[in-house]
Amino acid sequence: MFFRYTAFALATTALLALPMAARAEPGGCMKGAVAGGVAGHMVGSGHGKGGAMAGCAAGMARRHHARKEAGQNQQAQPQNEPTASGTQDSRPAPDDGAAR
Repeated sequence: MFFRYTAFALATTALLALPMAARAEPGGCMKGAVAGGVAGHMVGSGHGKGGAMAGCAAGMARRHHARKEAGQNQQAQPQNEPTASGTQDSRPAPDDGAAR
């Protein structure tokens, strides 16, 4: 009977958390801690807290590396050159009408 209530509570929590998990940012302390805590709990008695701490650290490292890689990718993309007024001009060059 206890298992049925626990399974129902976990399923309800997972369904309610899905809209919040829609953000596609990898890792993070909370995500890693939950995964590590569950894995530690499955290993045996008393390993849930250690798994949560290790999962938190691994999630933070993963997010750090993902943000670092995203920053490097953003710097590698070419950007529009600023005009004389200091703003970026995305309009095409004016046509002189000779090609008509």
